[in-house]
Amino acid sequence: MGKKVGIIGVGHVGSTTAYTLIQKQIADELVLFDKNEKIVEAEINDLIQGQIGNESTVRIKGNDLSQLASCDVFIFSAGKIELLAGGADRFEELSFTKKVVEEWAPKIKASGFNGILLSVTNPCDVIVRYLQELTGLPKNKIFGTGTSLDTARMKQAVGEGFGVHPNSVKGYVLWEHGETQFIAWSTVRIAEQQVANGLSAEKIEYLEKEASAAGSRIFLGKIYTCYGIANQAAKITKAILTDADVVIPVSAYSESEKLYIGQPALIGASGIKKTFDLTLTEDEQLSWRRSVEKIKEMYAAI
Repeated sequence: MGKKVGIIGVGHVGSTTAYTLIQKQIADELVLFDKNEKIVEAEINDLIQGQIGNESTVRIKGNDLSQLASCDVFIFSAGKIELLAGGADRFEELSFTKKVVEEWAPKIKASGFNGILLSVTNPCDVIVRYLQELTGLPKNKIFGTGTSLDTARMKQAVGEGFGVHPNSVKGYVLWEHGETQFIAWSTVRIAEQQVANGLSAEKIEYLEKEASAAGSRIFLGKIYTCYGIANQAAKITKAILTDADVVIPVSAYSESEKLYIGQPALIGASGIKKTFDLTLTEDEQLSWRRSVEKIKEMYAAI
């Protein structure tokens, strides 16, 4: 049986994710959902034409809820990032995206969907919790892309700072996918050497600013981001569909705090197989608490 992925929201992120899944040959079939029927039809035709001449072809359908139950993975990428272009903050974005969740959660629940739900929609840690509560899916079978993209941006900044390819940088950005995210310097290594050792406070601050500003630079240039997050969503989807048992920093449920937050998790066919407790420095423990309180504050706004 083929690997089937559904995507709700085929704007910049959803459509780029669909194309990435096709080009990387991760899915055999895609089902696209969006309230704008014309966009769905246009994307389907564009994606079909984009495969002509390829060695394999991914089947694509649109806005058919009867297809949802048989999806192995459902990617929730509905949103309206353009709100931030006008100076809105994540709270204002939440006022929009929570309504999308309230519209779609009953449909997901009624469909009988029993696969893995991966949420990209922001504010990520808040929205994925709301989706879980409204759909009733097991907490291990629904999680968010979380700080996977932030980790990639950190690797770019550190790699450029040390003159190595980003793939040679190991480590994590953790906690909230947002303002209180934190580079766990105790985990960041190149060739098994801890990067922070010997770095001045000024250099660490510079690298942190470069990593945190990466998304803003892209957003200010084109009023959205798409390739980086699509790559992370595709990588996580592949891990699920291939039962890869890889560790990726995602927004997973914290039993101790009763919320979703960015942390390293083992990902495979059943979703989140386990999360990992890290040995944190005192500063990292304080950053954890700041993120927890920020996520709680945002969730209370729903």
